[in-house]
Amino acid sequence: MTWFEAIVLGVVQGLTEFLPISSSAHMRITSALFFDEDAGASFTAVTQLGTEAAVLIYFAKDIFRLSKTWIVGLWDRSVRSTLDYRMAWYVIIGSIPIGLFGFLFKDQIRSAARNLYLVSTTLIVFALVLAFAEYWGRKVRTIEQFTMKDGVVMGLAQAMALVPGVSRSGGVVTAGLLLNLTRETATRYSFLLAIPAVVMSGIFSIPDVFDSSGEGLTPSGPQMIVATLIAFGLGYASIAWLLRYVAHHTLYVFVLYRVALGSLVLCLLAAGTISAT
Repeated sequence: MTWFEAIVLGVVQGLTEFLPISSSAHMRITSALFFDEDAGASFTAVTQLGTEAAVLIYFAKDIFRLSKTWIVGLWDRSVRSTLDYRMAWYVIIGSIPIGLFGFLFKDQIRSAARNLYLVSTTLIVFALVLAFAEYWGRKVRTIEQFTMKDGVVMGLAQAMALVPGVSRSGGVVTAGLLLNLTRETATRYSFLLAIPAVVMSGIFSIPDVFDSSGEGLTPSGPQMIVATLIAFGLGYASIAWLLRYVAHHTLYVFVLYRVALGSLVLCLLAAGTISAT
């Protein structure tokens, strides 16, 4: 991997991680278009540590409060009726599906699932699902009305993002809208839900990303650090922007973008400009 490739991929990761447009799809497509080689699932997972660090800092007060309340609630029954205690459990339980499926289908995720025909088709199909959720969802339920059912359903939706093109945040927000949650509630929960799964995935992928015999481009240690730091900075900025955006706008602009990008990639594949694998 060159320094240019590391910097570009760090920028792509930081800009796309939290938007409902699939950062893994963008990393895969960017690699195919400009570098003629897949950066690899491991590189994507490790750079996600940078964007998740942005979540940890941006929501530090919320995370500390939820964690503290959950620990106290393990032995203090009076705390268990609070929203913070319940939300902590919702995040824990909602994180189980992606961890389970990620472990069971690790090899397929790193190989077959990164085929560009699948990635581009998934971008388009789930754009239409997001459009339906935006149109049909009543968006009346707030965080105070969040239930265990919401956590489980949105956790299953997050697990679907193991396939590049679905979008982790997009899947979670789509499920939230279909459950009639407000955009702000669904988006905030998507940020919190990402922390356990993405952090663990990134940590376990660190040895793989430096294995030159494995899949994808092989960065040096400094290149990996720089790419992750870039992802952190841009990711932090995108969190603040997205929370403001969803409070006042629909998600249709992301739907149109996904359909356009997916269609473009399919055209390039049909023309033989890029390879699907």
